[in-house]
Amino acid sequence: MTRTFLRGAIFCALLALATPAAAQTVHLAVIVGLAGDPEHAEFFQRWASTLVDGATERLGIPRDHIIYLAEQPEKDPKRATGKSTKEEIERAFSTLAKNSKADDVVFVVLIGHGTFDGKVAKFNLPGPDMTPSNFEPLLKSIPAKHIVFVNTTSSSGPFLEELSGPGRTIVTATRTGAERYATLFGGYFVDSLMSDSADADKNHRITVLEAFDAAKLGVARAYEEEGIMLTEHPLLDDIGDKKGTTDPKADGKIGRVASVLSLGTQQAAESMPVDPKMRALYEERRDLERRVEGLKLMKTSMEPARYASELEKLLTELALKSKQIKDLEGKK
Repeated sequence: MTRTFLRGAIFCALLALATPAAAQTVHLAVIVGLAGDPEHAEFFQRWASTLVDGATERLGIPRDHIIYLAEQPEKDPKRATGKSTKEEIERAFSTLAKNSKADDVVFVVLIGHGTFDGKVAKFNLPGPDMTPSNFEPLLKSIPAKHIVFVNTTSSSGPFLEELSGPGRTIVTATRTGAERYATLFGGYFVDSLMSDSADADKNHRITVLEAFDAAKLGVARAYEEEGIMLTEHPLLDDIGDKKGTTDPKADGKIGRVASVLSLGTQQAAESMPVDPKMRALYEERRDLERRVEGLKLMKTSMEPARYASELEKLLTELALKSKQIKDLEGKK
């Protein structure tokens, strides 16, 4: 066995041993706009509640890290934190800007209807609607280096063109403003974030890219089963080129960042140990997980040899820490 082969085998073993990371401190804002009718209101509320409940119960995001604005918050008082007016949305972003840090990840998910008059796209709200130009300064106010902005509405394509930029992963349900029919993408995207079936690499962590791919496939299949022409083509951009693509790839020009960012892992929902020594080990492991994720996000700006060396070092430390935890737990 050659040294090169042995080194590769050891690295693969370490990679397999390392616990999949829920690496970032995540803040989530779910904003549901005008429904228009009771049927859509029911759909939108289900999507939002699935996302909010899954974020807390499945992924372990603290409830005080989640903002949920609804058209009729009184109908969901246990979850909703406010009404989805322009004023309340601006206040929510002010909270995100205050509470998030540079190394955090901020997710913003818009659910509802959108319109496009040939020049300006809008997210329909009770009261004044909001345009991409309204959201731009709000996004700029957030200090987090990584922002995921998902607009699941009809006519959402122009939001990607105008909001695309460094440090932003933008997802829209349509590729143009002319795709104006109610979209299915939001439901499939939310369900994919919470579904093991969307976990393509089986690491117990659904990334933005995996959720996007699964939702796109689900939408296409739904239209095909109904025998009607596909009227929504979701886009993703994570390089700031203001164009995006319907086919992002983890190893492609667009999709690398989206293949790393996630709301979290199912393991993140597990409570921390009571024992001080074990709790410290868990916290040390989570810190290593955050460092691994940060390194992955910086891959394109590093020399390949340096990236590989630092990744191997961190994965080795992470694997050893995981083994230490496993051994200690086995003694109890």
